[in-house]
Amino acid sequence: MSPLLKSKLTLVTAVYWILLSYMVAALIWWFIALDKQNIMITNIRLNELKHDDPNYYRAALNIENAAHRKTIQFISEGTTFLVLILVGAVFVFRATRRQIKLSQQQQNFMMAVTHELKTPIAVAQLNLETLQKRQLDDDKKQMLISNTLQEANRLNTLCNNILFAAQLDAGAYTTTKQEVNLSDLLEGCVDDFKKRFSSRIIQENITEGVYIIGESLLLQMLANNLIDNANKYAKKETAITVSLLQKDDQIEFSVADLGEGLAEDEKKKVFEKFYRVGEENTRKTKGTGLGLYLCKKIVEGHAGKIFVSNNQPQGSIFTVIFKIA
Repeated sequence: MSPLLKSKLTLVTAVYWILLSYMVAALIWWFIALDKQNIMITNIRLNELKHDDPNYYRAALNIENAAHRKTIQFISEGTTFLVLILVGAVFVFRATRRQIKLSQQQQNFMMAVTHELKTPIAVAQLNLETLQKRQLDDDKKQMLISNTLQEANRLNTLCNNILFAAQLDAGAYTTTKQEVNLSDLLEGCVDDFKKRFSSRIIQENITEGVYIIGESLLLQMLANNLIDNANKYAKKETAITVSLLQKDDQIEFSVADLGEGLAEDEKKKVFEKFYRVGEENTRKTKGTGLGLYLCKKIVEGHAGKIFVSNNQPQGSIFTVIFKIA
């Protein structure tokens, strides 16, 4: 959390407690004032009674009962107002804190997107200028072209993630589900990553002939984001394992890496929108904080569930469970 965000949250917390304390104190003060007024009016009415009146005790009892009912009324109304004030204050406080955090996350997201856009554009521009200005042999030309295509694929993935996230927020995305060969889809994603990252070891444990009712584009985005996430956080010399198994009435798809792993308190946060592991100013991995958020939304849209667990001896395993209809 940045110092600016911490100062904003501290200010909001201080203002919240000051206002809440003032409102509660004012409510208590008004209750005491009204109760004193009730007691004073009761005493005046009792003093007005004549002691030699045959109905004195009945009249006095009626006055005291009326005073007691007034006290109960004040307590009931005061309690109701106090509960409403506390509920409203909690709601406003949480909404304000959430808005401040969301604003900070959106700012971090814009910074990350700017960096994610500039890097592949700069690399592609440099490669194209090199091809234009210099006479290179075929091997170097193919290397530059391959590198440029890799950066173009990064841009395409980033744009797809942002577009899909925007459509989800606007409620404008409609799915067209059909039978999809999940085995072939995953093998295609793995082959694509092997071409783009030739130095990365990607192990496959994909069962053939696994079908699912879903949307091919979204399932491909799910697989690409999970594999890309493992590629970012795993050390270059370690392997990534992509598995697909069918067990009775469910399909299990998982991506395992040998990275640093996740702390227990971060295992649920990683699926939140814009959330990224580590401090914004010190983290070295690329990303926008949308990939795993979209994975969760895609899985939920296919009536499945996604979770992360510890890998052995280290790292993380992201597992997706789909029910077979």
